[in-house]
Amino acid sequence: MTTVAASWLPLSPGERSVAIEVLLGGPLSRTELARRLDLSQGSLTRLTKPLIESGLLIEVTEAGTPAEVRQGRPSQPLDVVAESRSFIGYKITDDMVYGVVTTLRSDIVARYDRPLTSHDPAEVADLLAEMTDELARAHPRLAGIGIGVGGLVEDRAVVGESPFLHWRDVPLAGLVEERTGLPVVVENDVAALVEAETWFGAGRGLDRFVVLTIGAGIGYGLVLGGKRVSCAEEDRGFGRHWIVNPAGPLTPEGERGSAVSLLTISSIRYQIRAATGRDHGYEEILAQAAAGEPMPARVIDEAARALGTLVAQIANFAMPQKILLAGEGVGLMDVAGNTVQETIRTNRHPMAAPVALETKVSDFHDWARGAAVLAIQVLVLGAVEA
Repeated sequence: MTTVAASWLPLSPGERSVAIEVLLGGPLSRTELARRLDLSQGSLTRLTKPLIESGLLIEVTEAGTPAEVRQGRPSQPLDVVAESRSFIGYKITDDMVYGVVTTLRSDIVARYDRPLTSHDPAEVADLLAEMTDELARAHPRLAGIGIGVGGLVEDRAVVGESPFLHWRDVPLAGLVEERTGLPVVVENDVAALVEAETWFGAGRGLDRFVVLTIGAGIGYGLVLGGKRVSCAEEDRGFGRHWIVNPAGPLTPEGERGSAVSLLTISSIRYQIRAATGRDHGYEEILAQAAAGEPMPARVIDEAARALGTLVAQIANFAMPQKILLAGEGVGLMDVAGNTVQETIRTNRHPMAAPVALETKVSDFHDWARGAAVLAIQVLVLGAVEA
C-alpha cells in the first residue's frame, strides 16, 4: 500500500483563500495579497502564519529564492512550495492508462503509461494501484490521485456511464482508495482538462473561457466568472446532436452533419475508408490532404469548415474571451487552419471582434495532468465546487 503524505487539510476558509491566491498568482507581496483579498495586514499575518509553519507557503525574495539565504533585508513575498507534495493524474482510454506525477503547480515531473488489457473495474483498479506503487518509489510525498475518464461521472467518485470502458455505476474512487490508501477524485476527462487550463493554463485569470476538444470525441467546457460550469448533462454526447452542416456525412458515430460525424478522428477515417476501401491513419490522411490528394483534401476541407462553424457558434452564443482548441485532432489546424479562420469570419458579424482561438498541441499526458489538478484542488485546497 502506498504511504500517504501528510496533508495541510483542514484549512479554514480564510487560509484557503490565501493559499489559492498565492498558488495561482504567486509569488505575491503581502501588500498585494492583502489588496486582492481585501484583508488588513493583521488579518493576513494571522492567516499566513499557519500556512508557513505547515510548509505550504514560504517567504522568498523577489527573484524566488528563499528569503533566509539572501543578505540584507528582503521584501519577502510569499509563494507556495511547489515541490513539497506530489500528485498523480491518470487518463484512462479504452486500451491504455496514461499517468503523470505533478508538483503543486501542476508541472509534470514524471510520466508512466501501461497497457489496459481488461475493462473489469477491479482489474483496472489493480493496475492503477500497481502504477501508483511504482510511482511512489520515486515520489514518496504523494498527496492524492486524480483520474480522468471519458463518460459521465457522479459525485467525483462513481463512473455512471463510460462508453469507452463499457461501464455503468462503477465506484472507481473507492476501488482505488482501498488499494492505495490515497485520497482519490474521479472526473470526466474534459472537465478535468478545463479545470487545469482555468487554474494553470490558457484560461488563467479569464472571466469567460471555453475549451473545445476534438479527437476521439468532441468535448466542450465553459468557464464563467472564472469557474467551470458543471451540469447534470455533462458528457452526454452533445457533439452528436450539434448540427454544423445538415448536408454533411452520416457516419456510425453521429447524426448527419453533426460535429461528431465531421470532426472526430474515427469519422474522418471512416469517410476515407468508405470512399477508397482502404484504412488510413489520421496523420496519414492529414499528410495526404496537405499534398493535395483529392479525397483526403475534400474530407479535411469539410472538417475544417465544420470546425470553423462550431467555433463561430460558440463565440456567438457564449461570448468567451478565449477559446482553447485541444485534443488529439488539433493537427487539422496545421493543414486547414486558414479554412477554419475563414469560416469563423463568415459565420460572425462583420463588426464582431476576432475570436481569440488558441490551439494547444496535446497528448494524453495533458489529459492526465488535468486529472492531477483535480487532486490539487479537491484534496489539498478543498477549493472546487462540484
